[in-house]
Amino acid sequence: MANDFVSVIKPTAHKPEGSEGANDRRPVPVLPVRDTVLFPHAVLPLTVGRESSIQLIQSLGEEKSILVVAQRDARQDTPQTSDLYAVGTRATVHKVVKMPNQSLFVFTEGNERIHLGEFTQTTPFMTAEYELIPEIEPEKTPESEALQRNVVSQFQQIVTSSPTLSDDLQTIAINIEEPGRLADFIASSLPFLTTTDKQELLETPDVSRRLERINKHLAKELEVQQLRNKIQTEVQDSVQQSQRDYYLREQLKAIQKELGDVDESQKDITELKEKIEAAGMPEETKKDALKELSRLSRMSPMAADYSLTRNYVEWLAVLPWSKGSATAEVDIKKAKEFLDEDHYGLKKVKDRILDYLSVRRLKPDMKGPILCFVGPPGVGKTSLGRSIARALGRKFSRISLGGMHDEAEIRGHRRTYIGALPGQIIQHLKRVEVNDPVFMLDEIDKLGRDFRGDPASALLETLDPEQNNTFRDNYLDQPFDLSKVLFICTANQLDTIPGPLLDRMEIIELTGYTEEEKVNIAEKYLIPRQLKENGVDPEMIEFPTASVGYVARHYTREAGVRKLEQRIGTVARKVARRIAEGATEKTVITQEVIHEFLGGIKVRVDTEIAERTKRPGVAVGLAWTPAGGDVLFIEANKMKGKGGFTITGQIGDVMKESMQAALTWVRSNAPTLGLEEDFTKDVDIHIHVPAGAIPKDGPSAGITMATALVSLLTDTPVHPLTAMTGEITLSGNVLPVGGIKEKFLAAKRAGVRDVILPLECKTQVDEDLTADQVAGVKIHYATRIEEVLAVALPKTVQEVVEDEAVREEVIHAGV
Repeated sequence: MANDFVSVIKPTAHKPEGSEGANDRRPVPVLPVRDTVLFPHAVLPLTVGRESSIQLIQSLGEEKSILVVAQRDARQDTPQTSDLYAVGTRATVHKVVKMPNQSLFVFTEGNERIHLGEFTQTTPFMTAEYELIPEIEPEKTPESEALQRNVVSQFQQIVTSSPTLSDDLQTIAINIEEPGRLADFIASSLPFLTTTDKQELLETPDVSRRLERINKHLAKELEVQQLRNKIQTEVQDSVQQSQRDYYLREQLKAIQKELGDVDESQKDITELKEKIEAAGMPEETKKDALKELSRLSRMSPMAADYSLTRNYVEWLAVLPWSKGSATAEVDIKKAKEFLDEDHYGLKKVKDRILDYLSVRRLKPDMKGPILCFVGPPGVGKTSLGRSIARALGRKFSRISLGGMHDEAEIRGHRRTYIGALPGQIIQHLKRVEVNDPVFMLDEIDKLGRDFRGDPASALLETLDPEQNNTFRDNYLDQPFDLSKVLFICTANQLDTIPGPLLDRMEIIELTGYTEEEKVNIAEKYLIPRQLKENGVDPEMIEFPTASVGYVARHYTREAGVRKLEQRIGTVARKVARRIAEGATEKTVITQEVIHEFLGGIKVRVDTEIAERTKRPGVAVGLAWTPAGGDVLFIEANKMKGKGGFTITGQIGDVMKESMQAALTWVRSNAPTLGLEEDFTKDVDIHIHVPAGAIPKDGPSAGITMATALVSLLTDTPVHPLTAMTGEITLSGNVLPVGGIKEKFLAAKRAGVRDVILPLECKTQVDEDLTADQVAGVKIHYATRIEEVLAVALPKTVQEVVEDEAVREEVIHAGV
């Protein structure tokens, strides 16, 4: 706190009777007070409750003079000398009243400002010497007069607008002529000033500065009062307007009732009630809906909850609680026609779907199973769902789950949240307007999970036939029967689907297509669709079968037909441009035209295999990927060294172990293979799997690695257009692997003529591959690595010559 005490002593303008001089240092009792500042000429009642303060008052004799000083910290119950401000007020005690609780009620009158001197006593109460602080009176100038009048004017305004201040204060302030006394009077009368503010004014002997500070406090308070009055006025006006609107609406209702008219809000309530009655919802749900509707009818449309309640009731009223598809029983023959019409091939998948539909026909109220189509992109998983809906005569709806992270997308948000909505299940039911549609849950393997919840867990109830008859959305908070909904899921792979969710689904695998199947699909579906979408008259274009196969072979590398359709679409747009530029002749799509429209050949897998297997140490393996099967090159090389073994190609631990197993078998059988037993003594061997940016793992390349090593070490190139897959053991056994159909189709797409498989995979070949798919490829089954080598490596010079001729033929044909 700034101390404005100055050493210049001037006679005070007013000195109460009996006051000591400025140099009188006779000790006087000190009364500490909390949250209170006593100003000169002010009468202030004080409640004295401390034991030391009571003793102080009781010790006063005829001399009723005390020093009233404020505490710095009001929480201090036993203040010390350092806890008091240095400036206080000398006061006179006029009357003491004893209260029932033993405290004293003391009436004091402030006399002069004082500055505490040395404390002469601290117990049982404090006494101290003091010096009077003389006031510095302002000069009589127009500025000082204006300041004094402005202070009085602002004080009057505050008293007038404040309900807690008496109007008599205005009269008293007007009648005070001395500026210092006026400043002290106003400072002691303002309730909004803090103890710190009042102490600062008490410590200001310069009257002009004191008036300036009071003037600032008054101006600030006036501004606050004006803002408060403005806010209060706006609130009152708003309340009055709301009350006025309410009364007018009530009068309008009464008038409409007399005239026989119905207001719009009541009309809406009536319509909602009719919808609820006709919705066929369960009794408990209907009871809750009518209860919410009754609550809505009593609300004002201006109420905050009106729109929220209305939206909730509308959702309940429009859902298809009991409305199903008006279809006859399933016609299995017609369903088969639809499936054959919409999809080429996929015999095993179609058979399983027809089995499912047959059971549905015999038992319409059957529960489950939930079908899940798994396969690479572009093989027709989503379109199969549409075909099933068409065969059943039901509506179809697709929900994309890819990248979904929020559980509320499935179960909905609770109504307490702003902008809350039901989940995707309920929203799509509202769109299709029936309770038994075909729901396609697309890309279920790409569900996410974060702090907002786990959508996969939310789907557990949805896809469980034993539980989904009472599915409860968070927004509706009512049970909804999903048992009539036919759920079909799609995925590219099963690894990322949680086990409990996977357990609720029946998996139907869709593998890739052969080139012949792609050509048939393109001619039957893709070409007509792209010609229609691009506005090309079929009479203006001819797409020979050989050209379609050429595009599929050299411009796509996929298990499905999505990229093939994109390429065909590009060709159709190029033809459309020719027509738009004035061409009138039919465009025949030849290889030259394909090169013109699509650019140079993009994929040369068949020639690539022939070229890369020219040198020893290169073998072709087969791999499974989420996008279907693919060919995998294994390259081995050697150099002078000290028996080192290097493995590269971003491969996983399992694949590394397979390489070690293959090398161990080769070393343990070196004499049999015509190698020296210590052939690794002066040689370093390096095995690399190209496409190093792609992670690779698994044991199925074991026999390919062993073949590459033997080819390298015996300086014998592998037969051209030969690929293989299978796991190898240390003893040389060939073990079965998975994904045989995808791998075989990938080999056929790549132009492979000989495929080596484990003998135990023969069952998979017989069950999963048709005669047309196997045609043109010779399958060799093996149980031992020696059998693999016998097929993969030439044994005579004549065979080597024949292999070289085949390579040249393939490379020349590709060029």
